[in-house]
Amino acid sequence: MDSRQIADFVEERWASSVLPALERYVAIPNQSPAFDPEWASNGHMERALELCVDWVHGERVPNLTLEVHRLPGRTPLLWLEVPGQGDDTVLLYGHIDKQPPMEPWAEGLGPWKPVRRGDRLYGRGAADDGYALFAATLAVAALERNRIPHARCVVLVEACEESGSPDLPAYLETLREKIGRPSLVVCLDSGCGDYERLWVTTSLRGLLNGTLRVRVLDEGVHSGGAGGIVPSSFRIARELLSRLEDSRTGEILPTELHVEVPDSRRRQLVEAAAILGETVHREYPFRPGVRPVHDDPRELLLGRTWKPQLEIIGAGGLPPLHSAGNVLRPETALRVSLRLPPTLDAKQARDVVRRTFETDPPYGAEVSFDGDQVADGWNAPDEEAWLGESLQRASQEFFGRPAAYIGEGGTIPFMAMLGRAYPRAQFVITGVLGPRSNAHGPNEFLHLPTARRLTACVARILADHAARPR
Repeated sequence: MDSRQIADFVEERWASSVLPALERYVAIPNQSPAFDPEWASNGHMERALELCVDWVHGERVPNLTLEVHRLPGRTPLLWLEVPGQGDDTVLLYGHIDKQPPMEPWAEGLGPWKPVRRGDRLYGRGAADDGYALFAATLAVAALERNRIPHARCVVLVEACEESGSPDLPAYLETLREKIGRPSLVVCLDSGCGDYERLWVTTSLRGLLNGTLRVRVLDEGVHSGGAGGIVPSSFRIARELLSRLEDSRTGEILPTELHVEVPDSRRRQLVEAAAILGETVHREYPFRPGVRPVHDDPRELLLGRTWKPQLEIIGAGGLPPLHSAGNVLRPETALRVSLRLPPTLDAKQARDVVRRTFETDPPYGAEVSFDGDQVADGWNAPDEEAWLGESLQRASQEFFGRPAAYIGEGGTIPFMAMLGRAYPRAQFVITGVLGPRSNAHGPNEFLHLPTARRLTACVARILADHAARPR
């Protein structure tokens, strides 16, 4: 494979074709169904899908076929297929649905306003994960145009990943025979430690979201009269949270929510920390004087990837500040989000958290925990020799530096699903969500040079996969 030819092809297509299409994609407010329950009638997802379909057709990739699959009551799924040599299959994955706006954005920027500043394309969804369809398609196209052998390639692009991929299992089952048994899975929805090399994701945390509800009264009463007699629902909720988390250190207390970290992951973590140093925490927009939870980047990476972590992401029963009266409120509800270690069973974790909250409630308060969203994490299988060599070769060819490995703190439910479905497959999980890219938050951006180089890296990996020893 002539890496220069591949790089030139990718650079040209990104500049002339992908970037204009991505800018149009950013302008479409196609929020995931969890954030836009009326997504079907609003039509934004359909517009985004049509844009992707039109772009793929316009690229005229040799031998490519495209299908849009629809199941009743579910978001659509885009299917691309390019036949290859032999009976092997590579599955490539991305998604087109987006997170909500998360205002405010910086001056001149906006979630549905594509803005290019230097090497960055700002706007919701370009990096998470709109670019993936374009990158995966171009990687295969680069091989086709240069007559470089590759296996059969299937590209799946879903439209509900940001809602936890609830529709994906039904499609995987419906298309099970059509997909076959992939020997390689490539997912482009992950992160990178910096923009200087190819980063390979080794693990993803699981997720448990639920609502902790504490009720003490049938209705609110004057706090002057009830204070000191009726226990505060907020104080009870705070005490219950202290059963789960050490409020001083952030350590999750139940031992059942922790796992043993594999030695190989610890070694990779140390290597990643040596590369990144203080970048591990400097990428975040801390207020002046605020420090990270630890000074050692190794401990920070460990906490972000293999330790459970708690965040309260919403609250109920609390009036807005401007209308808060002197009332002892009847109820406090907290939206609890718990990131789980990669190898921990999420449903078992839900049972542990429910028992932790509901057993022996203070003052006999009415306490419930509804863990309504669970997703297992994922730990990559052992890497075969050919793949390790291919990743290093790709990074050196297109980034000029060796590849690196890192765990991610987020959750991609699709990976746990595929890990169970294809236990013998090799996995390449990577992405463009690097320092300050701020997926899910304001000022999200796509680092364009990284996206182009990553596209070329995928082409190299596909070529090496076809040439690997059997």
